[in-house]
Amino acid sequence: MHILITGVSSGLGHGLAKTYLAQGAEVYGCSRRAPKDLIQRGLHFASVDLADARAGTPVFEELIRPVPHFDSVFLNAGKLGEIRDMQATPLDDLRETMEINVWSNKWLLDSLFAHSRRLTQVVAISSGASQSGMRGWNGYSVSKAALNMLIKLYAGEQTETHFTALAPGLVDTAMQDYLTNLPDDPRYQPLAILKAAKGTARMPDAESCARQLIQILPQLLELESGSYADIRKL
Repeated sequence: MHILITGVSSGLGHGLAKTYLAQGAEVYGCSRRAPKDLIQRGLHFASVDLADARAGTPVFEELIRPVPHFDSVFLNAGKLGEIRDMQATPLDDLRETMEINVWSNKWLLDSLFAHSRRLTQVVAISSGASQSGMRGWNGYSVSKAALNMLIKLYAGEQTETHFTALAPGLVDTAMQDYLTNLPDDPRYQPLAILKAAKGTARMPDAESCARQLIQILPQLLELESGSYADIRKL
């Protein structure tokens, strides 16, 4: 199997890459920081800043150049940003969030589909925040909602590939460390839920979530291509 994963330096992307490498897959990954432990295990890696399409595109294209077919592509890399009101969020911060969470996935997909390369399944990591619109999640919610639509649009164009925008549920990552260490704030209701889930089965570690995600890939293929799905409801 040939697998591509973005955002492999930590979190869910790292868990996915580690799991697939243990299964003997050929895994290709990119992120800004190099995951040395995965590279030692055989990861094909390129350092790519997804906020910089001009510099990142040729580096990414060189990474994937030898592969004519990917069985699974995970568009996992993303930026949370600070939890604060939309009115208090600078436009520059929102632009960077959109660049990483949405527009980078456009040029990544365009590069992947170039040269008649075949992709069997694309899973873009979305979030329940794309649906809930909870106060404080500002740019993250907007960008993940836009990602859902981006995936739907590509599904209509690339009909030989199956697409899903998937919310993976709560995953114990550095993002959750940031969120659960914020002071209590009644304006931002999900913080209390996240703090209560931290360290429990409701918030599994990245490798456990990765294994679950890999197991449900066949179920995703049963959904209409371009659909949004939540792993907790499958």
